[in-house]
Amino acid sequence: MSRRTAREMALHNIFSMSFTEKDAESTISDYLSEEFLRSLAAEHENFRDGLPEAQLAYLNEVVTGVDRHLAELDAYIEKYTKGWNFNRISRISVCIMRISMYEMLYMPGIPDSASINEAVELAKAYDSPEAASFINGVLGTFYREERPK
Repeated sequence: MSRRTAREMALHNIFSMSFTEKDAESTISDYLSEEFLRSLAAEHENFRDGLPEAQLAYLNEVVTGVDRHLAELDAYIEKYTKGWNFNRISRISVCIMRISMYEMLYMPGIPDSASINEAVELAKAYDSPEAASFINGVLGTFYREERPK
């Protein structure tokens, strides 16, 4: 399984958390239940041997990290979505930006450019072409303004 697949799984978890009161650990636990993993294995041969350790670690890190830093990440989103009311941005776009910003701030092993590119690809898959452009602009500005030089 690739990091891209793990990132997509993280997005599913973070998006799910935006509708419930569940914390990251409970959400991940439910998502990775034996029943769910069996269904993944039936659909994708990548999952027949379970989740690779590195991708499971990534999933846990991102989902719990976004949950821990939610207020900080949302403040950055509000800061860099000039002219937009936070509540008007689609939930999926917000979740995608949370993941990318978290990676850029707290996961130095992931190149910032890769994080932004993957966010754009997720937006293309789960939102709209306009959302992908919007997310690219927001994350590009965030990168230029907030990342160490």
